[in-house]
Amino acid sequence: MGEICAALHHLFNGLERFTFPYEVSEIPRNGIYVLFEAGEQAHGVDRIVRVGTHTGDGQLRSRLQQHFIKENKDRSIFRKNIGRALLSRAGDPFLKHWNWDLTTHNAKETYGHLVDWGKQEEVERQVTAYIQESFSFVLLR
Repeated sequence: MGEICAALHHLFNGLERFTFPYEVSEIPRNGIYVLFEAGEQAHGVDRIVRVGTHTGDGQLRSRLQQHFIKENKDRSIFRKNIGRALLSRAGDPFLKHWNWDLTTHNAKETYGHLVDWGKQEEVERQVTAYIQESFSFVLLR
């Protein structure tokens, strides 16, 4: 299994790498993305830290924007997890609120009045900055 893992890491590390800001027109409409985080190593190359795709035809560009640009943790589990890590590392009690999924109208009615929206925007900005500065990716059409 280790040989397969190493081969995959070397294969993906050999593909064209994208960093933020990337040229949207260079991103195919459909595909799989493989993310690398700065400083993470495996098998002598950058370590794969996430593999993802999108739902719906032609949505890869949109999915990458949900991760790298659009500040909405409830539309990207990747963003939500980065926020969790940042808040946990800081020992920030806002983590409890960050974990709430506020996608539905019901959830907003139930929890919305309890959320410090200014704090949520601040964390979203921190998540965006971290992702844009620390992650690169390759694509498979």
